[in-house]
Amino acid sequence: MTTSIHTLANGLTVILKEVHHAPLVSHWVAYRIGSRNERSGQTGISHWVEHMMFKGTDKFPAGMLDHAIDRVGGQWNAFTSMDYTMYFETLPVDQLTLALEAEADRMVNALFDPEEVESERTVIISERQGIENRPTFWLGEQMRATAFHVHGYHHEIIGDLADLHTITRDDLYAHYQTHYAPSNATLILVGAFDTAQILPQIEALYGTLPSRPQPKLFVRPEPPQLGERRVVVERPGKTAFVRAAYKTPPATHPDWFKLELLDSVLSGTNGLDNKSSRLYQALVQSGLAANVSGGLQNTVDPFLYTLSVTLNDGVKHEDAERALLTELERVQQEGISEAELAKAKKQARAVFAYAQESVTEQAHALAESAILGELDWADRYTERLEAVTLADVQAAAQQYLVPRQRTVGWLIPTGSEA
Repeated sequence: MTTSIHTLANGLTVILKEVHHAPLVSHWVAYRIGSRNERSGQTGISHWVEHMMFKGTDKFPAGMLDHAIDRVGGQWNAFTSMDYTMYFETLPVDQLTLALEAEADRMVNALFDPEEVESERTVIISERQGIENRPTFWLGEQMRATAFHVHGYHHEIIGDLADLHTITRDDLYAHYQTHYAPSNATLILVGAFDTAQILPQIEALYGTLPSRPQPKLFVRPEPPQLGERRVVVERPGKTAFVRAAYKTPPATHPDWFKLELLDSVLSGTNGLDNKSSRLYQALVQSGLAANVSGGLQNTVDPFLYTLSVTLNDGVKHEDAERALLTELERVQQEGISEAELAKAKKQARAVFAYAQESVTEQAHALAESAILGELDWADRYTERLEAVTLADVQAAAQQYLVPRQRTVGWLIPTGSEA
């Protein structure tokens, strides 16, 4: 497998990885714009622009690409995160030109028809209202807003309802014109192509797009947290929750990998059975909780390591919180065992390897690495985990799992009334 990196004259970064296991190719375009870069009054605008990118151009009217990609047995989609917006197509390699033409065209020629904007406003508000039906959404939103007072991570990707009612077509189009520039994007191809043959085609389609200065992204650094913060949310429902979220470093920081393994020991490796994890044994097997989970995200800026406990009926929030914090204190004082660390590393390797089986996921990993600013971030993921020691894990627990950097949230159910 050969990977090469190229930069076009207009600033577009191109990453090409040849994988010839099957006659497929995955084509991604990643833009360095997400909810972290949104100003107050325009929260949710990046996600809304993503929706508008599927409403067509003069060359590819709305619905045309759906039929064209489906007809050749391909798939396409997009998603917005806190740090980026990405678009992808995975299809037979002999249909790659379709993906190249489509993404190059809508990088500069998306229409943003006013009627479509208003139609999509209804769709996105409905999407937000659907998410609101989950009580834990309200807890998560309030905890983020409490943990981050200044940084853009404080609001949800979908945006605040007030902003979804007031964002205009001109707001959306200005956001698009500012951030959807070759200099703010990375093109990733993974699959059974020949680099020498595909580069001239990429140059012909993307290299001719107008060059624009790289936009200055709106980001405000979060000031240090000066003490524990607490949130209590009351919502209709019958299930109670306790969450604890700790400030953590960005994914490019060496300590992020130490916390990744610590989370595996505490709450289990994502996607695998967690019944042997410390928190499962302490909270679920003891009868306090029906479920426990945890996780941290690979973000550009410092974010949160969040642990969530679903309480059994009749269990008091303070009892569940006390049991959770007791386990965190125990790992700070005693560390973890060699067997726990070895198991966590083995599981992480397995999950990572499984996630990299398809060309789609390999391209996604390269795209995320580009956004993080380290093109080898995914390639070195398991290597960095392997380098973590027992002392590293305990030191990370002592440094980051402290009250001063903690936000605690309680969800108190109020019954089934509307």
